[in-house]
Amino acid sequence: MNTVAHVYPWDVVGDPDAAARIAGLGVDAVALAASYHTVRAATPSHPGHRLIDARHAAFYLPVREETWQGKRLRPAEPSWVDESSYLTARDALRDAGLPVYAWTVLTHSSRLGDEHPDLAVMNAFGDRYPYALCPSNADVVEYCKTLVEEIVELGQPDGVVLEACGPLGFVHGGHHEKTDGSDWDVVRQKLLSLCFCAGCVGQYPDAAELRSRVRAAVDESEPVDVESVLGPLADAVFAVRTGIAGNLRRLLVGRIRELAPETRVIVHATSDPWGTGPFATVAPEVGADVDALVAMCWPGAEASTPNIRALRKLAPETRIAGYVLALPPKPVDGAAMLAEMRALAEEGVEEFHLYHAGLASPARLEAIRQAVAGLRQG
Repeated sequence: MNTVAHVYPWDVVGDPDAAARIAGLGVDAVALAASYHTVRAATPSHPGHRLIDARHAAFYLPVREETWQGKRLRPAEPSWVDESSYLTARDALRDAGLPVYAWTVLTHSSRLGDEHPDLAVMNAFGDRYPYALCPSNADVVEYCKTLVEEIVELGQPDGVVLEACGPLGFVHGGHHEKTDGSDWDVVRQKLLSLCFCAGCVGQYPDAAELRSRVRAAVDESEPVDVESVLGPLADAVFAVRTGIAGNLRRLLVGRIRELAPETRVIVHATSDPWGTGPFATVAPEVGADVDALVAMCWPGAEASTPNIRALRKLAPETRIAGYVLALPPKPVDGAAMLAEMRALAEEGVEEFHLYHAGLASPARLEAIRQAVAGLRQG
């Protein structure tokens, strides 16, 4: 039963005790952010600061001019840490005996979406989601491929965790979110996540009809599910949406296998064919040689079970991991966390990714340590 703690480079860089503190949790590996979106992050255990304000998506490895020259999209360097902060943190963690996985956020970049709006997801009403690059566009696919290649070559990780390996949608968006009062249910949110950028529109059988159906369902009806809204277009649109994510997944996983065959490949995934966001859809099949699929389990074991079971049906031979939250609104309670992990294990979860060893208070770190120790004891 593997356990993986998630951390940012700035959690480790400048803190001589960080690697030992994380190793002391008893985890088997660390997922270290190599490419990450905008975030305002607390650093409660760092000796030099209490907050990092990462103002834009950034790459935490060197951005080599010879690699990115001539490409339309290129990652930004961070100003809040050194450009080689991933490497510094990686070495410290490895010295503490921990394998390091490169936590790679792919299509979530407000900076690049602002600079290239034609490459961002656009909903049926013509609203752009600048945080969401759409991999129906060749420039986005090239960006993701190059990002992964650079991480494998420069970062030499023990594993690669692919997050947002597909298009993002309505949720997981901007700062100071003010959308809850709309009362848009899950179905409406999925409909508002269907993309109408040029790359997607070119693949739909009847984009005008699709746009009309989505608009009407969002504004004028109470949709039961996406399929009933789309009607005769449902199968074709299903193929387009799952194909965009599937093509990107196969390309990136295949490239990692070519460059570093022994590297673990882990993908954040959902079984929902209309799913978008950090956990991209892997329906109707994974179609790639991945070592683990990570399921979102923050809502708890009971709410997460349907997706876990569906992922198991989609990928019966693939290891299923659970993304477990150690932060609010979860209590500071190691026994409760252990109980949740055991319940997930009963549903077939074989690996736990723990969020987040850098953001957690000392009391929450102790709760993580207790839960991991209990899990090891069986």
